Amino acid sequence: MDVAGAQSVKLASASSMEVISSAKAPMGWLQFCKAQPEECATKPMKPVKAKLSAARIAELDRVNRRINAEIAPVTDQELYGVEELWTYPSEAKGDCEDYVLLKRRTLIEAGWPRQALLITVVRDLKGDGHAVLTVVTDRGDYALDNQADDVKPWFETGYTFVKRQSQSDPNQWVLLGDGVNPIGVAAAP
Repeated sequence: MDVAGAQSVKLASASSMEVISSAKAPMGWLQFCKAQPEECATKPMKPVKAKLSAARIAELDRVNRRINAEIAPVTDQELYGVEELWTYPSEAKGDCEDYVLLKRRTLIEAGWPRQALLITVVRDLKGDGHAVLTVVTDRGDYALDNQADDVKPWFETGYTFVKRQSQSDPNQWVLLGDGVNPIGVAAAP
């Protein structure tokens, strides 16, 4: 389906990532929750898949493109003088987790279910640690990424998916593979 001013966004063939087991939350998430406890003070909820329509995928595309355009990519070391700090973008700058947090908050405020918006740790095309926002839908899982304006089915990113937030509790994390040969390696199912 085509979105005005955007590239065509493909609907996934109902492919979802496979959850293997529980995992430790990233230190950045724990520090974010300590600094902003209101963001993490949530009760477990029943997992849901967001219903995807032409309008909803266009909304994902708009949010991804707008935030990617508004925020300049800068490392935490450059911005804050520390190696890792998960927070909302500051002075229109941030790293991958900052983009993800802002996209997540923006979509929640627009009425998307929290349980379908999952911060996800991946290995990018260079093998580096990276974060994307996974959107769990009734048409498969999609990735919103600051390194790509296109919203894609997760398996078309080329990334290795390592772990993400649990759908029922964002303070619990789940393993998507063994970290070496994850089942979540992005390749068409």
